[in-house]
Amino acid sequence: MPQINVVVVGGGFAGVSAAKLLSKKLKKNNRVEITLIDRHPYHTYMTELHEVAGGRVEPDAIQYDLQRLFSRRKNVQLVTDNVIELNHDDKTVVTENGQYKYDYLVLGMGGEANDFGTPGVKENGFTLWSWEDAVRIRRHIEDTVALAARERDLEKRAAMLRFVVCGSGLTGIEMIGELVDWKPVLAEKYHIDASEIELIVVEALPEILSTIPKVSSSKVEKYLRKKKVRILTEAPVVNVTAHSVELKTEEVLATHTLIWAAGVKANSDIEDFGTEKARAGRLVANEYMEAKDLEDVYVIGDLVYYEENGKPTPQIVQAAEQTGHTAAKNIVAKIEGGEKHPHESNYQGTLVSVGSTYGVAYLFDKIHLSGFLAILMKHIVNLKYFFDIRSGYYMTQYIFHEFFHIKHKRNIFRGHLSRYGNVLWSVPLRVFYGSMWLVEGLKKAFGILGSESWFKDQVLLPFSWLQNPTSGASEAVEEVAKPIFGLSYAYGEQPMMILDHAPGWFESIMKILIPNTEMALFFQKFMTCVEIAIALALIFGLFTWLTSAATIGLVLSFTLSGMFYWVNIWFIFVAIALMNGSGRAFGLDYYVIPWIQKKAGTIWYGKSTSIHT
Repeated sequence: MPQINVVVVGGGFAGVSAAKLLSKKLKKNNRVEITLIDRHPYHTYMTELHEVAGGRVEPDAIQYDLQRLFSRRKNVQLVTDNVIELNHDDKTVVTENGQYKYDYLVLGMGGEANDFGTPGVKENGFTLWSWEDAVRIRRHIEDTVALAARERDLEKRAAMLRFVVCGSGLTGIEMIGELVDWKPVLAEKYHIDASEIELIVVEALPEILSTIPKVSSSKVEKYLRKKKVRILTEAPVVNVTAHSVELKTEEVLATHTLIWAAGVKANSDIEDFGTEKARAGRLVANEYMEAKDLEDVYVIGDLVYYEENGKPTPQIVQAAEQTGHTAAKNIVAKIEGGEKHPHESNYQGTLVSVGSTYGVAYLFDKIHLSGFLAILMKHIVNLKYFFDIRSGYYMTQYIFHEFFHIKHKRNIFRGHLSRYGNVLWSVPLRVFYGSMWLVEGLKKAFGILGSESWFKDQVLLPFSWLQNPTSGASEAVEEVAKPIFGLSYAYGEQPMMILDHAPGWFESIMKILIPNTEMALFFQKFMTCVEIAIALALIFGLFTWLTSAATIGLVLSFTLSGMFYWVNIWFIFVAIALMNGSGRAFGLDYYVIPWIQKKAGTIWYGKSTSIHT
């Protein structure tokens, strides 16, 4: 039977969601090949562009390699190229470097900034609609502040340190929020007074954040004004020059930086794609995401114009993913047979971050959150996205970028989780902790320092079914002092066990694992070897995270066996402390872990490339 070609154009939220679902639903159909075409070899996490532009995270934090996202999807071919033409008669996608036949075509190239024809915006403004835009803004702000710090002319200096954001929608407010956070960092770095940096939001409408309830937008406005942000409403921009922004109110703002976040339109690359367009150049589609007047062509994401309840689908991430899923389901229905799936939107709410520590959220049409809870919810939603696209790798990377690798206290926990600490000082603790386990292991192995050897033919585990009735375990023992609770040993006191006998459920498990004397003797020897191996690994800093976690497991096992004292509970907390990369300072992890990560990544994801063909 002939091969079925599904071509998805665009590696944004909509395109990735559609391609992922198609790959999953059609993985058993050997006739289907899915081709994902994008001009970049990576997927950009668009909702976090402001974090790069505002200097919070490094540029690569929002760049997700498509090869890593689709490495285990054998029915997906990745292509890095620009689409220049669609031949609907021949069902061919023409790129700058090739041609791709399609039986089903999904268009998801997204949108771009809409300047509404305002003079000077293209030439002198900065848009925020791509990874390149974010990096350009970041570098411009850094360079401008650095130059301003050396500028003696007060008027020129003030203009250079005045930053204007046009548009108070989600993008504009999130961008100004990042600048609020970045302002003191830049001031300290370039040795200027933070009060010299002026931040301004200009908006054509009477209020900011008009798409969310007033109760939330008012909180944002109050927060920004508290942070000395100047908010100008009913003040459309009418002209932009290299050193000024002219408003309809006749006010002229002297500035070298205008960040344009006033609107979005469909990607201009689709102007000649041969289908009906609606407002802002978006392509008209029906409830199945099928392009109007085109056979087997689907439109998704910011590109699609589909009215639901009298309103067009919003150009937000939730809509992008859901329209992508709708298109994918209907393509699967056509290939495999089945009923079409009309689009049903399900928007859980809106989340707006105003910097790293403040935000607002409006969820399920009734829940209003602000501050810490709103930002926490945004992080949860972002993590859910990686779960939805089945990318554990980038979920982990997100956690590191947002929580552990953050600088200048710019996250929800105000830097308390940052890993930018010197692990050198944990080396003595690591060596001591490993030596302690080594001594305990050697005592069990050789029966030294007053201990019984675990390598003899005597069961020392305290489980009743393993005890010999004639052994010393059943003989009368001398009366000992009453155990006293304490977290450190006190002279003359008998330390208290955490548990003086194993719980019933734990004994049941151990009876299965260690049913007889022979297994118990083997287990004693095995555990002794494990202790010595863990000790050496800690001393030499090899696999420190895993070995520290293993010591926690051992402590829990000893505790449940009725063999562990309260005075030694510090074992657990030392192990947790050593899990923070302690093996990378004068340890083998400095060499071994990066090597394993590189090799494992190559085996699992393949070798990264800048061009997919």
